[in-house]
Amino acid sequence: MTAADNHASRADMTGGQARPAWQVTWSVWHALFLREVLARTTGDRLGWFWMLGEPVAFISIMAAVRSLMGRARLILGAEFIPWLVVGITAFFLFREAFIRSMTAIEGNQALFAYRQVKPIDPVLVRSAMEGLLKSIVLLILIAFGVLFGLDVLPADPLGAFLLWCVIWLLGLGGGLIVSVIARLVPDVEHVIKMLMLPMFIISGAIFPLQNVPHGLLQYLLYNPVLHGLELLRVEFFAGYKPIQGVSIDYLYRWMLITVALGLALHMRFEQRLKAK
Repeated sequence: MTAADNHASRADMTGGQARPAWQVTWSVWHALFLREVLARTTGDRLGWFWMLGEPVAFISIMAAVRSLMGRARLILGAEFIPWLVVGITAFFLFREAFIRSMTAIEGNQALFAYRQVKPIDPVLVRSAMEGLLKSIVLLILIAFGVLFGLDVLPADPLGAFLLWCVIWLLGLGGGLIVSVIARLVPDVEHVIKMLMLPMFIISGAIFPLQNVPHGLLQYLLYNPVLHGLELLRVEFFAGYKPIQGVSIDYLYRWMLITVALGLALHMRFEQRLKAK
């Protein structure tokens, strides 16, 4: 048992006296966070490298493809490389909060022997950790962009931060939902992972969707991640024109509904999730 696990087992007692519920919860989250960080960064010798290497690889490949096609600067109101940086890192923020939360309950099943650890705790902590790591990756890429003279600094830093948090909350809400579904119906996990690749494409993370026929675009606009990426780019690039039909209200509604539904599912199935 790790030190973090031992810390979690003592999270509700200090000096023989019961502590307030919020303090117990905070101690549990702190212990789980340490456990998740160690697992995420030391479980794979190249774990740290791929956190930054994956988005850089996608950006490099897409930049090379666009350059070969002679269309490297066809994004109206934004340079192509900064446009890619924002879209890819924001999608990865959503994806990691969504996908990695799905297996958080199974990965921490042994800790449910401690009554103060609930199935929702590892989901929230793992999603928060992914949000922090992806934020660090974005800041590193922005720093590199500034060094190379790219216009990658956000035009509205506060607005960009708000949209970044909303995209993360959207991933968290989805993660809360699928973490319950995947535990009750294990085969669903593989289907959900397969759907991430087409969503990567239809969210406009690597391809601009302005030229997509209207008949198809009206269906793509049902995807809330597309709205999040486009609105985030507006906050980064003052002259950027988002796809017509993008709405921040639509994004907020999806975020609130998914988080509320995810929390409700965890409350409803808490005992079954512990018993699996």
